[in-house]
Amino acid sequence: MRTICLIGGSGFLGRHVASALCTRGIGLRIPTRRRERVKPELIVLPNTEVIEADITNAKVLGEMVAGCAAVINLTGILHERSEGDFRRIHAELPRRIVDACRSSGVSRLIHVSALKASHDAPSKYLRSKAEGEQQIRAAEANGINTTIFRPSVIFGRDDAFLNLFAKLASLSPIIPLGCPNARFQPVFVDDVARAIAGCVDDPQTAGRTYELCGPKTYRLQELVEYVCALRGLNRVILPLSARMSRLQAWFLEHLPGQLMTQDNVQSMQVDNVCDCPFPEFAGFEPMAMEAAVPLYLAKRTLASRLDRFRVRAGR
Repeated sequence: MRTICLIGGSGFLGRHVASALCTRGIGLRIPTRRRERVKPELIVLPNTEVIEADITNAKVLGEMVAGCAAVINLTGILHERSEGDFRRIHAELPRRIVDACRSSGVSRLIHVSALKASHDAPSKYLRSKAEGEQQIRAAEANGINTTIFRPSVIFGRDDAFLNLFAKLASLSPIIPLGCPNARFQPVFVDDVARAIAGCVDDPQTAGRTYELCGPKTYRLQELVEYVCALRGLNRVILPLSARMSRLQAWFLEHLPGQLMTQDNVQSMQVDNVCDCPFPEFAGFEPMAMEAAVPLYLAKRTLASRLDRFRVRAGR
């Protein structure tokens, strides 16, 4: 059985990618910093090793990659805890992964970046993602077949996007909303996972970069209004100006949890929408947000619980 090293496999997207790969009969090796924090559903997947390992150590990373048929890198952060975190995780780690693949003879590398990553982007986050892409593309010169994915914001049951707005809406009748006109094209986590799993053995995807988006574009305010409606919450959304958005972000980034940072605001100056349709090689159309989100985010009444049961049961 082939084994794939899934770096960042214990996170939100990683758990879904792991499940999609397992359904294809692929074995997994998933390094993680703290195994005790890994979700149980990941540990019980068939033919899956979840190994406590420090992949910032080049020797350890090499051991994780050795003997694998491919490596998939899903690592990423939205906020820096200390200066330079974006570069360390988004640019330097991909370089180390490329070095490990070259040393171990791994000839297939799949990398998840971010939509609108660019060296000229207004945010450190997007610029660091572009640096990472550059490191991955350089691997082609060493005989490593690479594929890069650029997803828009990803939604799903445990996401840190729509669920965050649901939580905020439950706390206050008024929601001061920074960057209300920022545009997104949210994509369902299962669709992203299926696309990643589907490209592993597809030779036409080698050397390619794919954008992954859902079928519809929304302003941020529309997304928050949608979440409030699903939760049955009548909330006043207060759109903030650009100046007030920056001030709000400055305040929030100094609070525990960093709900928003000034760099996030800079990222939202660029429309997070795709320039291309969903990739044809995937063989399916992406799911609309309205078809998936109510199943896990809608206000739970007896009737809605029964409806969800019927949908899952195919009735």
